[in-house]
Amino acid sequence: MPELSGRARLAPPSPIRRLAPLAEAARARGIHVHHLNIGQPDLATPDPMRAALGKFQDETIAYGPAEGLPACRTAWRQYYTEAGLPLSDSEFVVTTAGSEALLFALAAVANPGDRVLVPEPLYANNLGFATLLGIEVVPIPCTVEDGYHLPENLASYLAPRTRAILYANPGNPTGTVYRRRELERIAALAEEHDLFVIADEVYREFVYAGAEPGSGVLASGRSLSVLELEGLEERAILVDSFSKRYSLCGARIGAIASRNPELMAAVRRFAMARLSPPVLGQLVAAAAVELGADYFATVRTSYRRRRDLAVKALRAIPGVSCPEPEGAFYVMARLPIPDAEAFVKFLLESFAIDGETTMLAPANGFYATPGAGQSEVRVAYVLEEERLARALRIVAEGLRAFQAASRPVATARAS
Repeated sequence: MPELSGRARLAPPSPIRRLAPLAEAARARGIHVHHLNIGQPDLATPDPMRAALGKFQDETIAYGPAEGLPACRTAWRQYYTEAGLPLSDSEFVVTTAGSEALLFALAAVANPGDRVLVPEPLYANNLGFATLLGIEVVPIPCTVEDGYHLPENLASYLAPRTRAILYANPGNPTGTVYRRRELERIAALAEEHDLFVIADEVYREFVYAGAEPGSGVLASGRSLSVLELEGLEERAILVDSFSKRYSLCGARIGAIASRNPELMAAVRRFAMARLSPPVLGQLVAAAAVELGADYFATVRTSYRRRRDLAVKALRAIPGVSCPEPEGAFYVMARLPIPDAEAFVKFLLESFAIDGETTMLAPANGFYATPGAGQSEVRVAYVLEEERLARALRIVAEGLRAFQAASRPVATARAS
């Protein structure tokens, strides 16, 4: 039998989805599974977007332009203008979700064997796409004690063939919102060492901290964008998505943006090779232009309440530690056990309360450093508050049961 490629053998499984068969098995046993493992919001997709599909009258669902349908591009252009990030037509391309934008960004700046610096814990798909392209991820370790903010010595992680630094702001899986000084240090590092800067900003509006001086939060309530950092005009690449912003994950509509014309020309060539982003998804996304100005404020308030509930519930569990997330809708929690993945499996295979259990994401898959994150889980607080409270009660009770089951059985010493 012919051998598979090295990338096929090395591709990491998703920590978000690799235990999905256990969840399916639980459902087959009649157990309801609360999914806190994946960032799938339960907030309703806005009415104009859901109504858009019913307006489609063409007899054929045909290819669209490689860079995106005009209506969808109009929605993105209006969104960026209202966000204070105006872009010309040549400076962005519509993609198949943020995933393709991330893949295009990495492919445009790095060759096989090149390196990309990424603060960890990191978005797990960074590892998958880097493996696909033959790129090495060099982790910049961040700690729970510092709220997963950046260490001072960024330059110490540079190595030969480093081509870019990639970060998420607000962070997935950490919920960290970088301060202005942190982002300026990234910009200075890029300028000094001739690097690209790739910023994943899909949670831009989901920020819960105030706009204090130096916070990295603007008066509008959104996080500071890579496109607003001085000195990065030719280096900055924005990865974006409508998925979480509008509870539109299944539509798979994203964007990649840069003010570097040579880079964007390459991205358009990549886009031609995959023909077009999803046409029906773009029609749904185009209805974003019909939403009112208060949409994000309402959504942000909902997630802030969920964050507060999740942090309070997790901190009430003996031995659990977690920082308070400043943005996105995730919290990383360190559990008082050596193997968090075993606990996640235990919840799905062996534990339930009133016919319900909870699925979490083992955090070891959010690290590039071997052996890191073994005691941590990522919790996505994407359920309405009553369901979220039930799901976290299951975590608390399940952890006690798991610890009891894991204790060595005492044996009487023979006399």
